[in-house]
Amino acid sequence: MLLKICGTTSEDDALLAIAMGANALGFVFAPSPRQVTAQRVADIVKRLPREDLLTVGVFRDDAPRRVVETVYAAGLQAAQLHGRETPEETLWVRQRIPMVIKAFPGGDPRVAHADDYGADAVLLDSPSPGSGSVFDWAMAGDLPEGQRLIIAGGLHPGNVAAAILRAKPWGVDVTSGVEATPGVKDPMKVKAFIEGAKRAEAQLAASAAAGPESTGIGPYDWAEDE
Repeated sequence: MLLKICGTTSEDDALLAIAMGANALGFVFAPSPRQVTAQRVADIVKRLPREDLLTVGVFRDDAPRRVVETVYAAGLQAAQLHGRETPEETLWVRQRIPMVIKAFPGGDPRVAHADDYGADAVLLDSPSPGSGSVFDWAMAGDLPEGQRLIIAGGLHPGNVAAAILRAKPWGVDVTSGVEATPGVKDPMKVKAFIEGAKRAEAQLAASAAAGPESTGIGPYDWAEDE
C-alpha cells in the first residue's frame, strides 16, 4: 500500500517519515503554509534513499509546462494535480513525467470520468484540501472500476485504519493529521499513522484469505471528524 506523508518541508521530516515506514513523500508547490521551492526540494531528495520511495510534487492549477519543469528541477518522480486541470492538461503532463496522481474532492462529478485523465492513480480528498476535514468514504464507489484509489482528507492516526477498511484504497495520504504545527511533523503521530495503516492493510489481507464478511468492524461515522 502507498503510505504518503505530504507537506514535507525539511530533510529531517523526510527522513523521519521514511524511517517510520512511509514509502512516498509529498512536497507542496501550491500556495500553502507548507509551500516549498524546487531548489529546496532538490536539496532534500538528493540525500534520501531512492529505493522503493516515491517522491511527489503537489500542484494546483499550474500551467502544465511549469509542472513538468518543476518536477524535473526538484528531482521528483511524480506530480499530483490538485486543481481544475482538464483531461487534456493532465494527459500532457503524464506524457512527460513518469507518474501523475489526479486529485478530486469527494463527491465531485468528474470522479465518474476519471479514466479520461490518464492518471496513474486518483486521489479523493475533502472538499477543502488541507482543512483537516474528512469526506464520506462511501464516495469512493464513484470511481471507475480498476482505478487506483488514494484516500486523503482529514486522515489521522485515529481514523486511518477505518478509512482503509471501508474504502480499500491503493494508498493513503496525510498532511495535517501528523503535524505538530503546519509544515512540521510530529514523530509520534507519524509513527502511529503508519502503524495503523499497516495493521489495517494486514487485516484486509487476512479478511481476503478468510473470505468476505470477516473484517470484524462496524461502519465508521465519518461525520464525527468534520
